[in-house]
Amino acid sequence: MIVRGEGLPLVLIPGIQGRWEWMVPTVEGLARRCRVASYSLCGERGTGCRLTEERGFDAHIDQLTRVLDEVGFERAVLCGVSYGGWIAVRYAARHPERVSALVVASSPGPRFRPDTRQRQHARFPYLLLPAFIVSTRRRLMPEIRTAVPDPDERRRIARRQTRHMLRHPISPGLMGRRIRLALQEDFVADASRVTAPTLLVTGERGLDRVVPPESTREYLSVIRGSTIVELPSTGHIGCITCANAWADLVVDFAQRVVANHDRLEHAGVEATRQDVLGV
Repeated sequence: MIVRGEGLPLVLIPGIQGRWEWMVPTVEGLARRCRVASYSLCGERGTGCRLTEERGFDAHIDQLTRVLDEVGFERAVLCGVSYGGWIAVRYAARHPERVSALVVASSPGPRFRPDTRQRQHARFPYLLLPAFIVSTRRRLMPEIRTAVPDPDERRRIARRQTRHMLRHPISPGLMGRRIRLALQEDFVADASRVTAPTLLVTGERGLDRVVPPESTREYLSVIRGSTIVELPSTGHIGCITCANAWADLVVDFAQRVVANHDRLEHAGVEATRQDVLGV
């Protein structure tokens, strides 16, 4: 787990690869303007948390409660990226008292169902790992070239990310288990129960070739009052390739929401005081 920055508390939930270290640029971007905590998902080395078929997807929910308690966040903005969006949505539905705002970024929609290729990867994660790596690179390269047009900067980002990925490698078995457990859940029901102010963040249509923006957009019709913003020239990994711009979108929204909540709460307290005093 990592905690950086000062100010508004925010928890960054990583994607299906499970390691917060893959999101270092995102953590750094957010830490410029808020107090951000991030962590590795259940099952990863050092988490002390097992992802079992018996506990199912809710192991992620139990883990997030422990994270909030450990870092001392009574309430926080939850920001779930990709697979992490499902975790954030369920947590906001189950524990609204601990969620000041919700950000769902490039996440599969509540009605997501995998295609044939994705089902095969989930069923045979180790056997199909080489194909997964090749296909992921092919899908990400167009958006990387668009988001980072300067070749030198692109090489710098690639070197940095490669170091993080080699030091904290993925577990294909865990990734397969995560998606299998998630597909047993009803995220439509969860999303319909969310009361926290919610922002959806996507990349451009055609650039996100991992989770199409149309899938993330499904939350608009399920989470009451949710809004959506598209980060130009990005796709699925805009939180890394354009970390500062992405972080600014998230923090601007969160600060606006929390400030509005504080104003309403203060107004409510003042109204109650006046009623009591009879003024």
